[in-house]
Amino acid sequence: MRVIAGEAGGIVLVAPRGTATRPTTDKVKGAIFGMLGEAGGAGRVLDLFAGSGGLGIEALSRGADSCDFVDRGPDAIAAIVTNLAKSRLGESARVIRGDVNRFLDAVRQPYDLILCDPPYGWVAMGDLLLQLARPEVTSDGAVVVVETGRRDPPLVLPGRLTVNRVRMHGDTVVTIMRAGHPYFPIG
Repeated sequence: MRVIAGEAGGIVLVAPRGTATRPTTDKVKGAIFGMLGEAGGAGRVLDLFAGSGGLGIEALSRGADSCDFVDRGPDAIAAIVTNLAKSRLGESARVIRGDVNRFLDAVRQPYDLILCDPPYGWVAMGDLLLQLARPEVTSDGAVVVVETGRRDPPLVLPGRLTVNRVRMHGDTVVTIMRAGHPYFPIG
């Protein structure tokens, strides 16, 4: 697992200890950022269920202004802090240990890019998508990327989120959405 491109390209990242986290593979991460194009390195970024922080660090490496990393696992938080130090991108980052939904309840300044990789089969996906659709969380035109498992039920989107692309990579389904206006091209 490494940073693929940008300022920290080539840096090898560490994964949290244990099996509670499933880091996004380099292949899937490369596909995500390939689909995002310029949107993958712009504005305020939020990395939810951050795990190793690999997705948010990739966005920072590609030029994002800032990234908030949210995870509740102590091993994940330790890995994110280590990876930010290794990549030298910590000045533009904030690491939050806590529940994703509680964090989203408190958000009042919208993000431009949200990267979300919950555990496969996560039962609260509908509630999460409702939170992500709030204008306090996503600015108009914001991009939301959600990774799910191939066997997970299809996402049911609230009205403010519109699917732009869906791609399968092995057992991972990547859904890219826009908030607000449905006709913004991505990539």
